[in-house]
This record gives sequence, C-alpha cells and structure tokens, in this order.
Amino acid sequence: MSILAESRSAAGDGLRPVEARRLLSFIGIGAAAALGFVALSTAMLAVPTGLPGWVTSTLCYAAFVVPVYLLHRRFSFASEAPHVQALPRYVAVQASAVGLATMFSYIAYGIVGLPGPVGALLVIGLTSGVNFLVLKLWAFSGATHG
Repeated sequence: MSILAESRSAAGDGLRPVEARRLLSFIGIGAAAALGFVALSTAMLAVPTGLPGWVTSTLCYAAFVVPVYLLHRRFSFASEAPHVQALPRYVAVQASAVGLATMFSYIAYGIVGLPGPVGALLVIGLTSGVNFLVLKLWAFSGATHG
C-alpha cells in the first residue's frame, strides 16, 4: 500500500488526525529551530570570538541538531526507536538534506530560473517533504506510540 494511501482516512478525505498532527509538529519544530538558529547565529556573530563567521554559523546550526532530533522523535514521529539507531540515521538524513537542497536549488535557479523567494520556498518545501518521509520511514522507524 502506498504511503499516501496509508496516511489517508478511511473516508479518503485527507490526512488522519494523528498524521496531520505529526506533520504540523514537524513543520512547527522545523520553523522554530530555523528562527532559533537565525537568532543564535546573529547574536554569536556579533561576539568577537576570533572564529570565521562560517565556523560560528556552523556551530550554531550544530547546536540545534540534538534538541530538534529529540523533539521530532517525541512529537513529530512518536518514535520509541532506540537512540543508538535513530540518532545516527537522523544525522545522516540531515547531512543528505544539504545535497537535496543543492540539487533542488540548481534546478530551481539554474535550470528553471525561478526568482529568489519562489525558488527558496520551493527548495524548503521539497527538501522538508523528502526529509519528513525519510525520517518517518527510516530514521524513526521501529516502535511508535500515540
């Protein structure tokens, strides 16, 4: 059975409430982490650490990996998969997301020629959508609750 069909209600009228709740949780956690990253990196770039800006920004991004993993594990995917399994998989998915975003950006800007904001929204939407599916089906697969 397809993933989409499994996510639909018996009446075929949309996502089941639990799936919709998990998807909204995924989007909310991702959005909050993105805003937190912007705030933290902006603040840290103003501190004279002696580190290049790109290093500071990377460290700020890395600071969100484990907290976001824990939030997604608990709320977005309600997974009880062991951390020893799920965390490395989560990190692998996040690392591969860079490649996906690069590919989607190349298509959006280099091939299709979309304007900046439209391309950025498309890249975010496509990358996030793929991430959601891979996290659900692979990284957090195993025992679930709720």
